[in-house]
Amino acid sequence: MSGPELSVVICVYTEDRWEDILAAVDSVRAQSRPALEILLVVDHNTPLLDRLSHQYPERADGHEVRVLANAGPRGLSSGRNTGIAAAHGEVIAFLDDDAVAERDWLGRLAAAYTDPRVLAVGGRTLPIWASGRRPAWFPEEFDWVVGCTYKGLPPGRVRVRNVLGGNASFRRAAFEAAGGFATGIGRDGDRRPLGGEETELCIRLTHLRPDAVLLIDDRAVIHHRVPAARERFRYFRTRAYAEGLSKALVARSVGAAKGLESERRYTTRVLPAGVARGLRDAVLARPGGAGRAGAIVAGVLMAATGYLIGTARARRGAASYSVTEVGNRPTAAATSPDGSPGRPGGRREVSGG
Repeated sequence: MSGPELSVVICVYTEDRWEDILAAVDSVRAQSRPALEILLVVDHNTPLLDRLSHQYPERADGHEVRVLANAGPRGLSSGRNTGIAAAHGEVIAFLDDDAVAERDWLGRLAAAYTDPRVLAVGGRTLPIWASGRRPAWFPEEFDWVVGCTYKGLPPGRVRVRNVLGGNASFRRAAFEAAGGFATGIGRDGDRRPLGGEETELCIRLTHLRPDAVLLIDDRAVIHHRVPAARERFRYFRTRAYAEGLSKALVARSVGAAKGLESERRYTTRVLPAGVARGLRDAVLARPGGAGRAGAIVAGVLMAATGYLIGTARARRGAASYSVTEVGNRPTAAATSPDGSPGRPGGRREVSGG
């Protein structure tokens, strides 16, 4: 089959998602364009590692499903870096452990790599609500809260600043140029609903490779489970606040101009239009209109609060994160706090919040 070979990395951390993990693997096995390999990276959970190793015994040829332990500190970024270092494909795709891919997902991603300048391709993520349908108050503009594609992204195959991590792929050359995902950003199981690690990587990549093209093709579709707890306003509020903290980390690393470039359009155009639609629906007595408008306003306020607090913490030097080389492959260092590139090689600490 023409085009690049793709490895698929699925990072897992809890036995509570056992059935979801099996469904994710089955969806990759059923692809119309077969994956070179599937790598399950277990985040510091020995019972889950043992159970998955028994479920998927390693084959002699090393293909099909391989189960690995996260070789770095706890968290999604280190898990992804472990998968990148072990993968053999020219392109490495990432799928969430509670998502299933449509049958032509990998084929759509692979087709976008015909241009050698393309270093990353993402797709569209649709929610599977635990209750069976979207809560009436939950605005589509905030579907990123539950790890899904949100209203306001352009349709078709389009160039973007960054791909979204749960449905994304990168050419190996991207990691050779920019290193791996920054540790200290992003999720650590259910304890820290942060994000932004793929945004930081994509901005760092295009800083170091100005010719790089990053795309989203909305025909590369996955379906992501949304548990009941994430359908509640309490989670919505917490996740929006955490996103503000994450944006502060990203802006501290790459500069506010790049770190908030897409967010400015989102907050000045997409969200006001969403509020207007919600208020119109309320006037027309349609279910959830006022709730959606209120949720958008609340989400903006929570994210802004998180950003301000995260920025203050960063200025005090309260925390740090780092970008490391992936395996034994060469890497460019992380960017400095002002957005300038660091010296190549090894490990570089970047102050964050």
